[in-house]
Amino acid sequence: VQLVESGGGVVQTGGSLRLSCAASGDKFRTYSAGWFRQAPGKEREYLASSRWVGGVAYSSSYADSVKARFTISRDNAKNAVYLDMNTLKPEDTAVYYCAAEPTSGGRAAPTQYSYWGQGTQVTVSS
Repeated sequence: VQLVESGGGVVQTGGSLRLSCAASGDKFRTYSAGWFRQAPGKEREYLASSRWVGGVAYSSSYADSVKARFTISRDNAKNAVYLDMNTLKPEDTAVYYCAAEPTSGGRAAPTQYSYWGQGTQVTVSS
C-alpha cells in the first residue's frame, strides 16, 4: 500500500485546511487509517483514526487535544481518507502523516500502523 498526502500549506490562525491521503490497493476500505503529526523536536502525535467495523461502517476516534476541531472521514470510491482541520492554532504547525494498517487494530500508537505516507507540512501563522 502506498499513501500520498496532500493539502498542507500555510494558513492563518483560526483558518481551516483539509488534508487528503490517497491510497493504492483495492482493500484499503477495510484498513484502519490514522492521522498523526510531528513538530520539530517532538514525538509523533496521534490525532485521529478510522477503523472498519464491517460493511460500510467505520468507527472514528480522536485525540482529546483535537476532537473538537478535527474530523476524519473516508471516501471509498476514491480510496482516500481526509482530515478536516478547523480553528487552527500556531501550535498545530507540524508535518502531518497518514498511516494505514491492514487490520482493524490501528489505533493511537504509531507502532500499530504498517504503512505511512511521506507527510505534508502545515504551518499556522500567528
